[in-house]
Amino acid sequence: MKLPPLSDPTIDLRSDTLTTPTSAMREEMLAAPVGDDVYGEDPTVNALEARVAALLGHEAGLFVPTGSMGNLLGVWTLVRRGEEVLCDVQAHIARAELGAHAVLHGVTMRTWTSSHGVADTDTVLEQIAAPTPYLVHTAAVAFENSHNFGGGTIQPLPHLREVSVACRERGVGLHLDGARLWNAHIATGVPLADYGALFDTVNVCFSKGLGAPVGSMLVSTRERIDKARVQRKRLGGGMRQVGLLAAAADYALDHHVERLAADHANAAAFAAAVAEKAPSAVTEPQTNIVVLGTGSRPAPEVVAEAAQRGVRISALGPRTVRAVTYLGITEAEAVQAGRLVGGLLCG
Repeated sequence: MKLPPLSDPTIDLRSDTLTTPTSAMREEMLAAPVGDDVYGEDPTVNALEARVAALLGHEAGLFVPTGSMGNLLGVWTLVRRGEEVLCDVQAHIARAELGAHAVLHGVTMRTWTSSHGVADTDTVLEQIAAPTPYLVHTAAVAFENSHNFGGGTIQPLPHLREVSVACRERGVGLHLDGARLWNAHIATGVPLADYGALFDTVNVCFSKGLGAPVGSMLVSTRERIDKARVQRKRLGGGMRQVGLLAAAADYALDHHVERLAADHANAAAFAAAVAEKAPSAVTEPQTNIVVLGTGSRPAPEVVAEAAQRGVRISALGPRTVRAVTYLGITEAEAVQAGRLVGGLLCG
């Protein structure tokens, strides 16, 4: 079936990392008081670290340039060289951080399989290996919430509680890749501190749905954060007058968390529009990420044809594509894009 091009030249749904700072956010950045953060003297950074730590129920925070660095440092504080972290097979730390945990910190990784990024408690706990002379010791378990490659899925709070209790009884650490924890919080109403209390280290991101240009935050105990601050410097993450960026994150917390509900609604509108023509390709999204099966069509082929028609999406696997809504994408654009992509998949 021949489809006409969209009237809008491009609707880019590849990722919520494509958000750009609003004019009001840029004004806050320009006005931010700054200092040298390596010396601990940037007041805007210090205030943001204290604010986010409190939101998540932890003692201290560390502002880092990327979520990958936040995850790298969080896992490193829990897992020694030669030990392992367990995670989902589709977890960002396993799939999209270029092996940094092994290359830089000597951490091995073992994975479990799940349905759309959400595994039952027994599947996780059965993989934990106690210290022996024969097997790699499981030092930590990592979860991702919401789960990116799983389709923006949310880890159920009772499941997280069960695993948290069991891990603490066994002396196993817990890390949360909460790059999109804000989305899980808005979708469920679960307080951020309730999620944070279940984990030893938590990483959250400001540069996805919240729309800041740069930045993530690792929170934990004061002792772990002090240790991570030193390692951040070793990794080249020591930053100077970074309050300009912290101000953007602070603005995002004030103005862009509640509005994530609009992104979730637009993702649902996109999915419904796809389902008008290809109902078997899509399930109803939980947050702002929609994963689509491409059936017999190779995913790269669908991505390329959609781009030619004015919609940009991502290939996740040989027969899977992803669309993500975010600040700047309207409901009308989401519906328009969904109808076009549904037309490509209906055959």
